[in-house]
Amino acid sequence: MNLEIISSEGVVFRGEVTKVTLPGELGSFTVLEDHASLLSTLSAGVIEYETDGELKTVNIEGGFVDVNNNRVAVCLR
Repeated sequence: MNLEIISSEGVVFRGEVTKVTLPGELGSFTVLEDHASLLSTLSAGVIEYETDGELKTVNIEGGFVDVNNNRVAVCLR
């Protein structure tokens, strides 16, 4: 699936991932391929994503995520 993380300063990450874990307002949740569509706010925490067999992280202060058709779009505050 495709993950795009953007901030007011530009693109943080754009590429193919096998999973992404996000810090939701009610707790962390993981998105895998063919996940149901959703729109959620994000709280301060860490985004973890796996790309090319490697786990990477991004610290965030909050934002929003839109999951739809194997595309995960994250907009950071």
